[in-house]
Amino acid sequence: MYKGFTRILALYCGDKVQQTVSPFLRSNVLCTRKDKLGRLGYILLRTKKHDRGNPAALFVPVPVKPNPDDINIGEEFTGRLKKQDLLKILNKFYQKPEVRVLASENGLDDQLLHQAFLSFRRHCLEHDLPPDLHIIISDILQGAGHVDDLFPYFLRHARQAFPHLDCLEDLKKISDLRTPANWYPEARGMNRKIIFHAGPTNSGKTYHAMERFLTAKSGVYCGPLKLLATEIYHKSNKHGTPCDLITGEERRHATQCNSLTNEAEETEAPEEQYLIQDDELTPSNHVACTVEMTSLNHKYEVAIIDEIQMIGDRGRGWAWTRAILGLQADEIHLCGEAGSIHLIEEICNTTGEELQVRTYKRLTELKVEDSALGSLDNVKQGDCIVCFNKNDIYSVSRAIEQRGQEVAVIYGSLPPGTKLAQANKFNDPNSSCKVMVATDAIGLGINLSIRRIIFYSLIKPVVNEDGDKEMDVISISQALQIAGRAGRYGSAWETGYVTTYKSEDLATLKELLSRQPDPVAQAGLHPTAEQMELYAYHLPHASLSSLMDIFVHLCTVDDSLYFMCNTEGFKFLAEMIQHVPLPLRARYVFCCAPINNKLPFVCATFLKMVRQYSRNEPLTKNWLCNCVDWPLPSPKTIMDLVHLESVFDVLELYLWLSYRFPDMFPDVRLVRDMESELDTIIQQGIFQITRLLRNSEQVLRDEDTDVSMLSNKRQTRVASHVRNKADDKGKLSDMLVARGLITPQMLKKLQQELTADKKPDNKSRNNRNRRK
Repeated sequence: MYKGFTRILALYCGDKVQQTVSPFLRSNVLCTRKDKLGRLGYILLRTKKHDRGNPAALFVPVPVKPNPDDINIGEEFTGRLKKQDLLKILNKFYQKPEVRVLASENGLDDQLLHQAFLSFRRHCLEHDLPPDLHIIISDILQGAGHVDDLFPYFLRHARQAFPHLDCLEDLKKISDLRTPANWYPEARGMNRKIIFHAGPTNSGKTYHAMERFLTAKSGVYCGPLKLLATEIYHKSNKHGTPCDLITGEERRHATQCNSLTNEAEETEAPEEQYLIQDDELTPSNHVACTVEMTSLNHKYEVAIIDEIQMIGDRGRGWAWTRAILGLQADEIHLCGEAGSIHLIEEICNTTGEELQVRTYKRLTELKVEDSALGSLDNVKQGDCIVCFNKNDIYSVSRAIEQRGQEVAVIYGSLPPGTKLAQANKFNDPNSSCKVMVATDAIGLGINLSIRRIIFYSLIKPVVNEDGDKEMDVISISQALQIAGRAGRYGSAWETGYVTTYKSEDLATLKELLSRQPDPVAQAGLHPTAEQMELYAYHLPHASLSSLMDIFVHLCTVDDSLYFMCNTEGFKFLAEMIQHVPLPLRARYVFCCAPINNKLPFVCATFLKMVRQYSRNEPLTKNWLCNCVDWPLPSPKTIMDLVHLESVFDVLELYLWLSYRFPDMFPDVRLVRDMESELDTIIQQGIFQITRLLRNSEQVLRDEDTDVSMLSNKRQTRVASHVRNKADDKGKLSDMLVARGLITPQMLKKLQQELTADKKPDNKSRNNRNRRK
C-alpha cells in the first residue's frame, strides 16, 4: 500500500495545530485502506524498500486452480504417487543449478523462481496432477526419466501463476527508453540551430534570447513557472509582438493582455474572455507557456527554453527533455546555468545537431558581507529575508512589523496575483513597504529590487531519489540562484549584498557561493500515456499505479544521459482513484494533475471531482461551490488563511482539468471569477498577516483554557453553556469558526437546530405543569 495515501482522509483537527507563535495547519493521518489482492499476477507492494529492489518484488503469484472436470487418468495408468516420493522429486528438481539457468532465460529471477516453485509444489501436493505430468513423475521414480524433464511443466505452471511472463519481452520493448531522440521524427527531420545562453542570475542571458524572440516571425517561450510565462506574455505584447499565454490553468489571447504590473489598468479594464479557442480569436504567432504545456505539433522560427538546468530536476526534468528533443523550431535558445552545458552537448550529439555556447557574466556586483545579521533590529530598507518554511515566514514577518517596518510576504502556495501584488508593493519606490520576507519562491520568476538577501537558515526540505523528503543544506545552485536576486541591473540597488541571519551559517554560505554549481549529469524522462495504454493492453487487470511501477522497474534507460523521473506523486493519485471506474486515458490525465498531496482538503476535493466525472455528471459552479462552502469569509487567523490557499488550489485544479475535459468542466469563466475574488481575499489576509498571527495566538490560548475546563470535568457545564448561549458568539464558537472546524453557515444551522430542540422541551414542561 502506498505510504501516505490516507492523508486524503485527514481533517482540520485543532489538536494538530502547532503550538508556536505562528501556527499552521498540518496533515493528519488516519486509518489505512487495505485493498484486496484479488486474482492479479501483478499487485504492487507499495513501500520504498520494494521500490528500490528488483522487479520481482512487484509480483505475487496468481493461485492456479485445477480443472474440476479433469479425471485422474495418470493414476489409472501408473498408480497413485506417494506424497513423500513426490516431494523428494520436486525438491531435487528445485536444487539443480541448471533449473536456475533455464528459469532466468525465461524471465524468472531467483525471487520469482522461488515463488513459482512454492506454488508449483503446493499445487502438485494438494491437487490431482495432469496426466502427462503424473506419468513423467512416475517415470522419474522408476528410473525411466530424468528430473530435468519436469522443467516444461514447471514453466507452464509459472506462466499461469505469473501472467506477465508471456508478454515480458513485449513489455521490455515498450519501456525501452534508450533513444528518446527518436520519439520525435518531425524534429529530427529539421536542421535546428541550438544556442546555449549560459550565465548566473542577473547576467542578461534571457534578455539576449528575448531579443531574437521578439523579432522573429513566430516563436514560443517555455518557462518553469506561470509567473515567468505571464511576464513574457506582457513584455512581448507591450513590445508590439502579439503573444498568447498558455499555462496549465489558463489560456489568454494577445488582445486580452492587461499589464499585471499596472493595477490601475487592470481595474479599469477587467478581463472579459479567457478561452483562446473562441471563434473570434485567432491564435497569435508567438506563445508564452509553461514548459509542460509546450506544443510539439507547431513549427516556430524561434524557441526559448528557460532555466534549462532544471532538465535534471527529479520531478519535472522530463518536461525540459521533451521540449529540447521535440520542439519544431529553426532556432532553439537555451538559457540557464553553465553546469548543464556538457549534458546538452551530449544530447545534441544523439540528435546530430551542433551547439553554440554564449557565456555571460553578472551585470552587477554581488558582495558577501563579513558579518551575519544577528538580530532583526538590523534589518534595513531593501532587505529580503529568505526562509524555507512557513513557520519562519510567519514569525519573522511579525517580528519585523512589531519593530515598526511594513513587510511584503511571498511564498510558494500564494496565488500568483497575491505574489505579484506583494512584489509590486515592495518594488514601488513610493510605497512604505521596504522589507520582504520570502521563501525560495523568489529564486525564479519574480523581478524584485532587492538590496540584500539574508538567509534565515541554510537548511531546507529536499526530495531525494526515492521521493522522500529530508532536511539538508541547500545546494550550490540554489544558493547562487537565491543570492543572485540581490542587486538588479537598472534598479535602485545595482550592487547586491548577501549574508545570513545566524553567524554560524555565514562560513557555509561563503563556501557555497565560492563554488561552481554541480554539473547536471542526466536529463529526466517520464512514461507517456501511450506507453501506459500498451502496458494495459498486455496486463489488463493491473491498476495504473501497478503499471507505472512495473514500467519504471522494467524500463531500459541510457543512464549516461537520462534517468527516470520520480513518479511518487503520480502513483499517489493513482492509488487514490483506483476504485473509481474510469477509462485508462482519463485516469492517466487525472493522475498528472499538479496538486499538493499534503493538503487533505485539496486531495479530498480532487477525489470528489473524479467521482463526479466517473458518473458522467458535469462539474458546475454550483457543484464546486458546495464542495468548497462558497462564499468564503475573510481570514481571521493563519489557519483560515491556509484553508483559503487550499481552496484556491482547488479552483486552480478545476481550471487545469477544464482544459483536458471541457465538456465535464463547463463553468471556466465563472470559476475564474471565483478565483479572482478569492485572490483578493487572500491578498487582504497577507496585508494583515500580523493581525492573523495575533488572533491565532488568542485561539490557542482559548483552546488551552477550554482543555483545562474539560480536564476538570466541566464538560456538561460547557455543553449547557453552548446550548443556552447559542445565539451569542461565545469563545467556543469563535474558536471553532476561526480554526475552520465549522463554517459560519454551519454555526447558523447549529443555532437553529438548538433553538428547535428547546421548543419541545418547553412544551413538555408546560404539559407537566398543567397536570400538576
